[in-house]
Amino acid sequence: MMDVREAYNRCEEIIAANSKSFYKAFSLLPKEKRKAVWAVYAFCRTVDDIVDEGKNPDVELARFKGTFQQFLSGSFDAENPMWVALHDVFKNFQMDEEAFNCLIAGQEMDLVDSRYETLEDLLVYCYHVASSVGLMLLPVLAPGKEAVLKEGAVSLGYAMQITNILRDVGQDLRIGRIYLPEETMRKHGLTEAHLLRNEVNQPFVAVWEELAAEAERYYRHSFETIQEYPLQSRMAVKGAGLVYREILFAIREKEYNVFREKHYVSEKSKQAILACL
Repeated sequence: MMDVREAYNRCEEIIAANSKSFYKAFSLLPKEKRKAVWAVYAFCRTVDDIVDEGKNPDVELARFKGTFQQFLSGSFDAENPMWVALHDVFKNFQMDEEAFNCLIAGQEMDLVDSRYETLEDLLVYCYHVASSVGLMLLPVLAPGKEAVLKEGAVSLGYAMQITNILRDVGQDLRIGRIYLPEETMRKHGLTEAHLLRNEVNQPFVAVWEELAAEAERYYRHSFETIQEYPLQSRMAVKGAGLVYREILFAIREKEYNVFREKHYVSEKSKQAILACL
């Protein structure tokens, strides 16, 4: 069996390479919690990559789903760092199995749906692919506080996923996905043709800002119970939320150019945000 320390190190490499914002924020955690977050992130990243990059994602995701069920029954590849680290996490924390299954179900949605009619429809998707991650992490970040923190974790997932959608409009278009709710687009006169022409016009800005307002509302709501987290977990969660929210400001500064450019929060801004926690 792969050494558990090596397994965690490999999971850390995955988050460090793929999500510098989360990596920086959750590095504030104590060692055991920090390692557990790395393992959960590796699970999430694996599922996401199957859908976005897999050669046969339907088959690969179904196989992964079966592999996870085997993992839950105690059978897993002892040379796979993600499963080795995750096994240790499940041994040390009271993990919520349903949250993991919820994430897989969300990725299944991406194989079927590429359009959403209403904001409410979109939030169902956001719950599955993002709020589920917060629910996975609650037993690690705040053991015994899951019930009081669940609503805030769900809201933070909504906020972060809407932020992702607003940042990745161009990238999603290139793979045939439009997450902007069709009802909101019609309300402001934004058409799919506008999007395909990469037009940053008044209707696009209006749709973008309406969704950004929803994201900001969910960020605020998620912070209402932040004091219920243990101190170091509180700093990590709030830091992650504030850094992610900053993406919205970065996009506005670049005049909403989300079709040809992917926007990030600068290292200087991240350090400034985290220094104020």
